Amino acid sequence: MIGCGVMGRSLGKQLLEIEAARLVGVADPNPEAAAQASEELGAPGLAGADALLAQPEVDAVIIASPGFLHRELTELAASRGKHVFVEKPMATNSADCDAMIQAAERAGVTLMVGQVLRYYPAWWQIIELVRAGEIGRPLGIDVARIGGGYGGIWAQSWRHSREKSGGVLMEVNAHEFDFMRQVCGEVERVYAEAEHFGDDPSDFPNLLFVSLRFQGGAVGLLHSSQVSTIGESSGKVQGSEGTIVYNSAFGDGGEIRWARQGEKAKVIPFRDIQVENPVRKELRLFVEAVRDGAPSPIPGSEGRANVAVAEAAYDSAERGIPVRVSGV
Repeated sequence: MIGCGVMGRSLGKQLLEIEAARLVGVADPNPEAAAQASEELGAPGLAGADALLAQPEVDAVIIASPGFLHRELTELAASRGKHVFVEKPMATNSADCDAMIQAAERAGVTLMVGQVLRYYPAWWQIIELVRAGEIGRPLGIDVARIGGGYGGIWAQSWRHSREKSGGVLMEVNAHEFDFMRQVCGEVERVYAEAEHFGDDPSDFPNLLFVSLRFQGGAVGLLHSSQVSTIGESSGKVQGSEGTIVYNSAFGDGGEIRWARQGEKAKVIPFRDIQVENPVRKELRLFVEAVRDGAPSPIPGSEGRANVAVAEAAYDSAERGIPVRVSGV
């Protein structure tokens, strides 16, 4: 594992629960972070990525560093013949994503992007309902993820830099763009209005409304904010034959309501949706794909698509015009 911050240690803890995997080393340029992860996870702490990748026991690597380092570390790991699980955002620009995909293909290694929200109860259940045809053809999707910015354990200076983190649309909303794409398909173009408010030290917009047009004809809207005094993660999916509404997606009290035309709404409390620990599931699927030589569960093309949508949204907000998504 390369990167021993909060997310890295969370990934490491879940990896220890997977019978087919063994954590043989952790590395971080911050010696204190590496030492903490080494103690918590019971794995040797190594001086850096080179030292870790030189270990003969290493078959694959988890990259949980800040996004701007993902390309460099992925290319290094692939060049050593190591399979790669890389946290979202895949990178902070689509050119880096392309280079990572090419590096993995040249080396013949598996590359998986950690879009973990696919496996959280709310999003997993909604995706399953849509794929089962329960609301017909998706026509529109409206998603809000708002809060007060990076505080507590997530407060890191690099998160305030768009160059290093990708800004809120990549560091946070890579999840929402991924969900919206899972429901409605590939995004063709976007139009965004965005602004920076308050004394937030970030060098990117902290309040954004992103309008999306999907290739299949559906339309969507993302409301992203880091200047809200109330946090919320909610949304609606409208289909040709029904509608799904969800609220408080990260809370125990949240629920999904959905109904087909002419029918009474059904309610599914999140607490009633039984799923495997999402972080453990994404890592287990990665381990199984590596072991079995199976396709990547979330390949680089998926991570790239989310980054490209965010790139187009930033571009649109700066230029004041709709922008087509690169690679689509």
